[in-house]
Amino acid sequence: MKIIIFGCGKIGTTIIQSLSGEGHDIVAMDKEPSVVEEVTNLYDVMGLCSLGVDSESMTEAGIEDAELFVAVTGSDELNMLACFLAKKMGAKHTIARIRTPEYNDQSLGLMKQHLDIDLALNPDLLASHEIFNILSFPLASKVETFSGRNLEIVELVLGENFPFVGMKLVDLRKNYNGAFLVCVVVRDGKVFIPDGNFELRAGDRIGVTASHADMQKLMKNVGLPQKKPSSVMILGASRMCYYLAKKLISIGTKVKVVDADKGMCEAFSKKVPSATMIVGDGMQPEVLIEEGISDVDAFVALTGSDEVNVLSSFFAKGQNVPTVISKVNRAELAQTAEKLGLGSMVSPQKSVSNVLSRYARALHNSIGSNVETLYKMFDGKAEVLEFNVRSDFKYCGIPLREITLKSNTLVAGIIRGRKPIIPSGNDEILEGDKVIVMTAGHVLLDLSDIIAQ
Repeated sequence: MKIIIFGCGKIGTTIIQSLSGEGHDIVAMDKEPSVVEEVTNLYDVMGLCSLGVDSESMTEAGIEDAELFVAVTGSDELNMLACFLAKKMGAKHTIARIRTPEYNDQSLGLMKQHLDIDLALNPDLLASHEIFNILSFPLASKVETFSGRNLEIVELVLGENFPFVGMKLVDLRKNYNGAFLVCVVVRDGKVFIPDGNFELRAGDRIGVTASHADMQKLMKNVGLPQKKPSSVMILGASRMCYYLAKKLISIGTKVKVVDADKGMCEAFSKKVPSATMIVGDGMQPEVLIEEGISDVDAFVALTGSDEVNVLSSFFAKGQNVPTVISKVNRAELAQTAEKLGLGSMVSPQKSVSNVLSRYARALHNSIGSNVETLYKMFDGKAEVLEFNVRSDFKYCGIPLREITLKSNTLVAGIIRGRKPIIPSGNDEILEGDKVIVMTAGHVLLDLSDIIAQ
């Protein structure tokens, strides 16, 4: 499938990295020659130096044959204009990165309709949803939801004293009676889709599937009761902070925002008057201590600097803040921080990459996609997908124990109506179900792709 990516900054490069690995024909466009050269050297894509909003460049990029045009420059207005021109010149589908809160809050639907934009991407909004999910489940380092929160996959890191350590999965289900499933384990950088004989160890990162209620019940049964944060300190009065603060305040959480820029604080205070604004340098420990960091339930670092976010988060952990979350885009820094004990990190780039991968696979499937949700987990080593089951799925009504799946592939959940099912070998997939699949090392475009040939 031909895809044109306009804008090769951090977001654009992450998208290119993800999609180029799936065999698409990609053209990368950017106004900076050095950026285009770097992208073409790193990935198997065609590069074009262009402002992106002139017919000659669009024609040279092959816009008339493009299945998908994605505009992710730093300018919302340029992205919308480029998508409008691309659609007029023949692109079948267009996606624009639109970050400005006023556009997203007030007139996004109208702009999409009149500019014929198929999908609007807001990395800050996507990442704020991810952070909110983690804050709703404080022990988790990541939480992904499916089918309107009917089913969740929660990523946990097993410490030395975690009750699961030393137990085989078959015994885990016996000892902690409940509807849950350990569907993936990452150990020493390797991904395992485990069977019942797999024994968990300290340091493992695991993915657990359950309904929200059953997940809460499981954590309570193992002696780890959950408590949603009543107070959160956020470092950095950014767009992401705006979306997150609004969601937290709407559920009654007290929010305190720290930023060194007085003008940013004043502007933020006008937009979110219920938040407490503090003008101060979050890299100075005395500022955070004076503002009561040791008394908050959660600390979230959302500045524009990965380094500042990581360092301030380590300080928060040292102050025994129960939940600490950092925005970290650089993969190498995130991996180092994780090894040093910083578990919960979010990346707006990865959030966007997940959405684009799902959308591209939907278009690539010639019979009409049944991919509803897609997340890359554990640093991209595993994927979890939600499929709609249509009448053409040949294995409807057959017990799962009689179906041979591809290696490193597992049916992690079934949603029937609004009822979540943690499947056993006796369960069947039926038409109309939503099926959650965990896989590693495979690109799944359709539910039938899970079957071993």
